[in-house]
Amino acid sequence: MDKRNFFRKSRILYFCIAVLVILLNAAAWNSTVFADWYIAYIFPVWVNLYGRVTGLFAFSVGEWMLVAGVVLAAMAIAIGVIWAGIGVTMALRFCLYRTVYGTKRMTVKADSVFRRFSRKFYSFFWWVLLIVSLVMTLNCFILYHASTFSEHYFGEDTEAYTLVELIEIYNMVAEQCNHFARVMERDESGMVLYRGSAGADGETLDMEDTARMLMRQLGETYPQLDGFYPRPKALLSSDFMCQQHMQGYYFPFSMEANYNDVMHILNFPSTMCHELAHLRGYIYEDEANFIGYLACVQSEDAFFQYAGYLSVLTYLNNDLYKVWENNRIAYEEAVEILRPVTVDRQVWEDNVFVVQEEWDRINRKAWIDTEVVDKAADVFIDTNLKVNGVSDGAASYSRVVRLLLQYYRSGPGSGKAAE
Repeated sequence: MDKRNFFRKSRILYFCIAVLVILLNAAAWNSTVFADWYIAYIFPVWVNLYGRVTGLFAFSVGEWMLVAGVVLAAMAIAIGVIWAGIGVTMALRFCLYRTVYGTKRMTVKADSVFRRFSRKFYSFFWWVLLIVSLVMTLNCFILYHASTFSEHYFGEDTEAYTLVELIEIYNMVAEQCNHFARVMERDESGMVLYRGSAGADGETLDMEDTARMLMRQLGETYPQLDGFYPRPKALLSSDFMCQQHMQGYYFPFSMEANYNDVMHILNFPSTMCHELAHLRGYIYEDEANFIGYLACVQSEDAFFQYAGYLSVLTYLNNDLYKVWENNRIAYEEAVEILRPVTVDRQVWEDNVFVVQEEWDRINRKAWIDTEVVDKAADVFIDTNLKVNGVSDGAASYSRVVRLLLQYYRSGPGSGKAAE
């Protein structure tokens, strides 16, 4: 095959893939039925095949893919800057020769080796961008347009919930947190210890395999959660994740569930289950939060149960505070019926993202100020969610409270798909 024929076929293939990406996104945006069908029958194939391959590596493949992506982007910018410099130089030389010698003769030419390298690099770079667009479409973008967890299993959520119902759930969670805080095994500094969980065959499982087991068990009640789960992986860049206030990350490029292993240990269980939920097609953050909560609190392991209740305590507390702040009369009337439980001090001490000693270490060695990184991450996350149709952006994380209200009103354990 000659080069001309090869390049012609490459351009045709590129065009076909680009059209496929556009059509898939258009279908997902305009048809929930299509998105649901895709998640039920096609998406699991990527998890079962590609997820098993990347799962063979002990480290996060997706993390290194991101590093490679940053290097490629930097090279693309650098080469572009060099060519811009060459262009400016040639323009100045052209003007100089025309002014001094009255001729248009050009004496500056880009080196032919660099020209060939640039052409091949940008050809490769545009292919990489296309493949990234395809992978993100297949493993992320389509998922945003499927039926939600609540629509699938609880039915359409059109009912209003009372403040008393909110307080009831808050009290249940607060009481459970108070109980587990008192029975947790701790070291001399007061940090909670995890000794492993009992598996189905009596073997001792570590935290990652326990999270996988709990998600599979949850799949017995909610069929879409049934299936293969890769082992969650810790991120090498966990310090940087702390600066972003990120607990975990789902990498669509590698079908991996990743977690920040520098954060407080009680954040690990719900984060692992949260990220694994994305691998079953539940891409919305509020749904993943809720699924992570369910997986943890339905465990027989006290550590996982405590972690699960802690994962929603702040959301519930914040919603109660908003009512108190914006509608004191309604709050006082509800409190006369049911008074919120007081949360023990130990619970709040356990309910932290990162302990102060780790924050001090991270900030000492950070190349970029944590506040700058955090703001940039917030903008990126908010923009990404809104681009994919989540109108309230990052605020969608707190919608987990409404899912809790709907779940406990419909009756825990109801996993039959809604008609």
